[in-house]
Amino acid sequence: MSENGVEVSKNWKRPFFQVWSGQAFSLFGSQLVQFALIWYLTKQTGSATVLATATLVGMLPQILLGPIAGSFVDRNNRRRIMILADLGIALSTLVLVALFALGWVQIWHIYAVTLLRSLGQAFHAPAFSASTSLMVPKEHLARIQGINQMLNGGLNIVSAPLGALLLELLPMQGVLSVDILTALIAVSTVLPVAIPQPQRERNSADGKPIGFWADFREGFRYVLAWPGMLIIIVMATLINFLLTPASALTPLLITEYFGKGVIELGWFEGVTGAGVILGGLLLSAWGGFKKRILTTFAGLIFLGLPFGVIGFLPADGFVPSLALMFIAGFMIPIVNGTLGAVMQASVDPSRQGRVFTLAGSLAQGMAPLGLVIAGPIADLFGIQSWFIVGGLLCAAMGVVGFFIPSAMNIEAGSPKSAVKEISEVTEVIKVT
Repeated sequence: MSENGVEVSKNWKRPFFQVWSGQAFSLFGSQLVQFALIWYLTKQTGSATVLATATLVGMLPQILLGPIAGSFVDRNNRRRIMILADLGIALSTLVLVALFALGWVQIWHIYAVTLLRSLGQAFHAPAFSASTSLMVPKEHLARIQGINQMLNGGLNIVSAPLGALLLELLPMQGVLSVDILTALIAVSTVLPVAIPQPQRERNSADGKPIGFWADFREGFRYVLAWPGMLIIIVMATLINFLLTPASALTPLLITEYFGKGVIELGWFEGVTGAGVILGGLLLSAWGGFKKRILTTFAGLIFLGLPFGVIGFLPADGFVPSLALMFIAGFMIPIVNGTLGAVMQASVDPSRQGRVFTLAGSLAQGMAPLGLVIAGPIADLFGIQSWFIVGGLLCAAMGVVGFFIPSAMNIEAGSPKSAVKEISEVTEVIKVT
């Protein structure tokens, strides 16, 4: 069968899930490393500034270099990029293992390795995401996204307690070594698989490949000339802007507003994670409505409303808040999964690296801005105020989305105006 001009094998499940299982191991190792390093910095320094710096260092490469990495992914062999990124991440972790083993580790070493690992992820994530649409038929993309969301929810639940257990049983270098092992597993699963490559873009005048920066600019033109995709990317960015601060303020909501403790915070996080897993399970089995964007907008309404209602609960409303967070957690994979499937199915495979990284950079970049704005608002009007603002605005976005024709029809593909504008610059030909 043909998907976006690329032949997708009828026997797609075995090679895809072989690659997917390796990436699941790699993600598990990465989350263990993240937990172990954050815990180490917490115990050694007790400094909020150190933890904030480590978080920022981990975000910057993907925010600042994302679109450039996306251009690189679209111009090169995605299978090779995934292998080299995994090996590079493993090598940087190996350096940290040696530093811990020798007793030479310093805080700046952890910053440096965190930066290198994030840089590897900036290339690896779009390569894997863009490869998925070349290996999986369109009608199954939402189900795969549901499985991905279920995996992320499960890892979020188990990685912290398992990481804590390993830190009790092993020295720090032993825990970090798990990441090296899982990275090697990921590489071994990708090596034997032939991942299809998309059609490449060449100059319409002489047939030669267009330059890197022309390729980079063309990715922006592609999005700007496609109103539906631009609206979807803006909405994804606003979701991060509105809901990331609510998640960050959750400990204060539990302790200062509801007057509870760490046990209740654990329950709050636990029911959210359980909702994510069940929502991912539903999406993997169901796949969403035939018109997937309908699932996204409906899910966004029922994702935002629970956050908003939590803000209106009285101080003795902790128990109802658990039910509301379960609903919100359930809707997270419904929204994220179908939104990812819509983009994978709609965006030309030769441009997916650039489009996905542009969307990711904007969304991640908005999260810190949301935190900066949400803090003073919460201080002035109460912790629950941002839950009301963020939740109700998210729900409103879902409602408005139903009335935007360009967004509702995004799955029909890029509009003729975008194709016409781009065809004046490049000509797509198949590379054999």
